[in-house]
Amino acid sequence: MRTYYPEIEPYDSGMLDVGDGQHLYWEASGNPKGKPVVFLHGGPGGEVSPRHRRAFDPEKYRIILFDQRGAGKSRPHASDPGYNLAVNTTWHLVADIERLREHIGVEQWQVFGGSWGSTLALAYAQTHPTRVTELVLRGIFTLRKSELDWFYEGPAGQIFPDVWEQFEAQIPVAERGSFIQAYHRRLNDPDPAVHEPAAVAWSTWESSAITLLPHPEIVETFTNPHFALAFARIENHYFVNKGWMEDGQLLANAHLLRNIPTVIVQGRYDICTPPVTAWDLHRALPEAEFILVPDAGHSFDEPGILSALIEATDRFAD
Repeated sequence: MRTYYPEIEPYDSGMLDVGDGQHLYWEASGNPKGKPVVFLHGGPGGEVSPRHRRAFDPEKYRIILFDQRGAGKSRPHASDPGYNLAVNTTWHLVADIERLREHIGVEQWQVFGGSWGSTLALAYAQTHPTRVTELVLRGIFTLRKSELDWFYEGPAGQIFPDVWEQFEAQIPVAERGSFIQAYHRRLNDPDPAVHEPAAVAWSTWESSAITLLPHPEIVETFTNPHFALAFARIENHYFVNKGWMEDGQLLANAHLLRNIPTVIVQGRYDICTPPVTAWDLHRALPEAEFILVPDAGHSFDEPGILSALIEATDRFAD
């Protein structure tokens, strides 16, 4: 069973101006002359972590991490009053990845993404297939209506009824026809007494369901008010707008990736992004290697998932 490489520090970092008043935090670690790989974090609205550098052999990889618009160390932050969500879309992020690639001066790179990061990886690779050497994808999410309905409109609450009850309690009965829309109104209300508890409830629900077994420290991180507000606002904004894609678009266009070596890693007991989506991608892209981890949920840190991901990056490094 593989686990993280030792801790490393970045050898370079900066803030990249990508237009629209947005500046992205980015960092590079590992071998400056190694194989380039870009890590796409989840959410949307999540952020990179030092442990994400450790999924790659630092002797062989030039490891590029960045925080997407409005998130992490990027500025402005989506928790700021008046943050402009209109300039934060899937296609803005796809363009940002290209700007970052050009900025660091590489022709091609491996693209590694999990959860929302897998969505963004697919969107980027389908837009710029000649720039991608390999895809390593985990916890597949493609923003279909069926996926959103499963996790945010009630069915997944049958697995986590105690946490769902807290999520549901924020919304009056009359508005429960669409929790995503009801939360959208509250998350964008200017009154902190409205948007702060909504953000914490949204983030509590998601963070409580992403691991096979409870991990209170993950929930604590997600429910920090500063993180929770940006995370919930960005994520909900993407879901209300259906990712600015046709339903099923990323699966319909999977044929565009057939020349890109791809590994799909999925937890059997992933409640957040159920295995059916990974299976659908596997059927649409049969050339990809499909790994269904039998004793894992959604999280990057689940031992079987992490091991499969590192085995993939090791193989592609050589």
